[in-house]
Amino acid sequence: MSIDLTRRRFLIGSSVAATGLLTGCDALVQSTTVNDILQRAESLTMGAQRLLMGHQPLAREFSEADLSPVFKPNGTSEPGSEEYAQLRETNFADWKLVVNGMVQRPLELSLADLKAMPSRTQITRHDCVEGWSAIGKWTGVPLGLILEKAGLAPGARYAVFYCADELEQTLDGSGKYYESIDLVDAWHPQTILAYAMNGKELEVAHGAPLRLRVERQLGYKHAKYVMRIELTDSFRGIWGGKGGFWEDRGYEWYAGI
Repeated sequence: MSIDLTRRRFLIGSSVAATGLLTGCDALVQSTTVNDILQRAESLTMGAQRLLMGHQPLAREFSEADLSPVFKPNGTSEPGSEEYAQLRETNFADWKLVVNGMVQRPLELSLADLKAMPSRTQITRHDCVEGWSAIGKWTGVPLGLILEKAGLAPGARYAVFYCADELEQTLDGSGKYYESIDLVDAWHPQTILAYAMNGKELEVAHGAPLRLRVERQLGYKHAKYVMRIELTDSFRGIWGGKGGFWEDRGYEWYAGI
């Protein structure tokens, strides 16, 4: 039994499960009590995993025989913005990944630039907060290599991923989808920016042209349609200030599994 599952059962219990927070991405949390419990649970999860699973342990990897015949897309299946539509028309030839914020050398990297960098391929299980799992094969650039290329400024603590996905505009108009991880997970060897899935170019439904894979966390942390990475020392002033779209609506920031 995973540390995360044990923690959820012990701290959250049936009363939190009854809120529906962890059963679907459209359930928003209104209860202060529930939020307090989740925040305490999140701290325990991250602390326990970092203490008991130190030295950058790997998430389990599988063989090609284990690949799921169907890998359900999570979240948005296609961004609706004109900007994204134009990029898609040219097969993302004009797309560039922007890396800025608390860095010494801001970057703009094309897909060709990323594919020219050392890559990693891994077959891992994607666990969605909605209750389903699937195994896929991902190829991409280790995020740590990009951060090394940019050079972190003193005080940088988090990598924030801004996406072409405009899901939240249909809910409350707060801006484009975003997620974040800390630098411990950013430098984990299995944290990659994937441009291929199951040996093929990443499909739109799965986050083309680039998505984050942070294999030790739940699926909503795996940001799709990544356009920009900002290095920062805090989440203050970034929409709800919790470090992610779903986190701003009550989900845990650290979604370790």
